[in-house]
Amino acid sequence: MEPHKSRLSRAISIPAGIVAAIGRVVISVCQEVGRFSLFAAESLSHVARPPFFVREFLAALMSIGFLSLPVVALTALFAGAALALQIYAGGSRFSAEASVPTVVAIGMVRELGPVLCGLMVAGRAASAIAAEIATMKVTEQLDALITLSTNPQKFLVTPRIYAAVVTLPVLTGIGDVLGIMGGFLIGTTRLGFSPESYTRTTLLFLEQNDIASGLVKGAVFGMIIALVGCYYGMRSGRGAKGVGHATTSSVAVSSALIIASNYILTELFFNA
Repeated sequence: MEPHKSRLSRAISIPAGIVAAIGRVVISVCQEVGRFSLFAAESLSHVARPPFFVREFLAALMSIGFLSLPVVALTALFAGAALALQIYAGGSRFSAEASVPTVVAIGMVRELGPVLCGLMVAGRAASAIAAEIATMKVTEQLDALITLSTNPQKFLVTPRIYAAVVTLPVLTGIGDVLGIMGGFLIGTTRLGFSPESYTRTTLLFLEQNDIASGLVKGAVFGMIIALVGCYYGMRSGRGAKGVGHATTSSVAVSSALIIASNYILTELFFNA
């Protein structure tokens, strides 16, 4: 009887252990969401209040915007070219090859342009923001700011939010243009479209709402990138391991939030 009871208790303890492990993960995720929400609310509360640190803003503008331009441009150009090839190959099955200019333009402006731009900048800028602030924490520069009666969130986070929200729509617009240009080059050199008909079809079906939705997405993605990078930088552990964890976490979380928020924004703009 005793061996039977012991086997039964072990069989019950295994599912209980799994449930406990899942519960710990869920609680940890909820705690992290709560901490990030409080951090975001506090950071955004400083956006409209002085003082404004112009030098920090300009440095962040250069780091997040200008230095991200080459990778965004190359990604958008080749994405548009590949999209044109894929649409032509798929459309040829239904005699819909003529839809290539329209689908490339709408796909780049609505989805691929802002999402690819957000992901590329997240991989480059969010990691750089997190690493920079985490290094400042390790070297006690954040404590020095507090000693000088300077709010670290106001000094470090707010200028980066400004810079990201300003530059991401600009980068998205540039990526949209280059993505459409990539489709144009492939369409006119490989797929048999004339430059005049390709341009005319693109302009005919592209609407202002399509362009506006992509730019709004870019601004939202920029805010996410800045907040996530600063959050993990300020919460990093001590030492090189803490800096590395902050860097990788900022990229992973900001990328996931960009994909999730892209769906929400798409629902808001195009749910009809």
